[in-house]
Amino acid sequence: MYEILDKEKIARNSYRMKIEAPYIAEERQPGQFVILSVHGEYGERIPLTIVDSDTDEGSITVIFQVVGYSTDELSKLNPGDSLPVLLGPLGNPTHIGKIGHVVCVGGGIGVAPLYPITKALYEAGNTITAILGAQTKELLILQNEMQALSRETIVCTDDGSYGREGVVTGPLGEVCEQQSRPDLVVAIGPPVMMKFCAETTRPYGIKTMVSLNTIMVDGTGMCGGCRVNVGGETKFVCVDGPEFDGHEGAFDEMINRLSAYTEKEKQTHEEKPHSGCCLEGERR
Repeated sequence: MYEILDKEKIARNSYRMKIEAPYIAEERQPGQFVILSVHGEYGERIPLTIVDSDTDEGSITVIFQVVGYSTDELSKLNPGDSLPVLLGPLGNPTHIGKIGHVVCVGGGIGVAPLYPITKALYEAGNTITAILGAQTKELLILQNEMQALSRETIVCTDDGSYGREGVVTGPLGEVCEQQSRPDLVVAIGPPVMMKFCAETTRPYGIKTMVSLNTIMVDGTGMCGGCRVNVGGETKFVCVDGPEFDGHEGAFDEMINRLSAYTEKEKQTHEEKPHSGCCLEGERR
């Protein structure tokens, strides 16, 4: 059992949670994630990026947004409660080096996985420009933490309630137009946001890394639920990723596969779901 040490609401429907997991804390690297379950072996498995860790305390920190039944149940747990299942660290760590000028673009809850990568890039001596986006001010997360790492921080909201009105591709395009272009762009957020960030940087030939958030079940490459087409090849996000070249990703295919379960997610948020894995959407 993995004890919850701390929980904090950081935005509308978004929570930061610290979990006792000393072995994961020792091994994790930026870009890696865990899979957890609130309801044990047969409960839904939720992949979450490891946002931070404390090896002295033996803890990891995750951030999640309530979007369905299982994340709603997770949000109801409090310090002193425990998780029965926690697996990690999973996925390939981010390659960190001294690159130069890196633009880190985060959309919505995607700022959570962006933060540990940005922190590692900053500590490696890179100059960071952060572009953060959210639908509205109430959904914006980790602005102060990202600002502390960045030479410049640009905030956008779709409704204009905070920062610039509009989406993140606007300021991203402006940075790409500067005489001294970025050496790397890291974009993490909703698939459609990552798609258009990659299209924004493509004409300039700026390498663009994205972290894909596909459907995921076991996290070991066995179920095939997280398969994506990257550069014309089938890849599994859990073992080949989660990071890929944004200019090679088949985002439309991934977006279509993700939308196939929208109605089922809505139903399971309204009623207690069945137990067990069901990638095809049938009840067992």
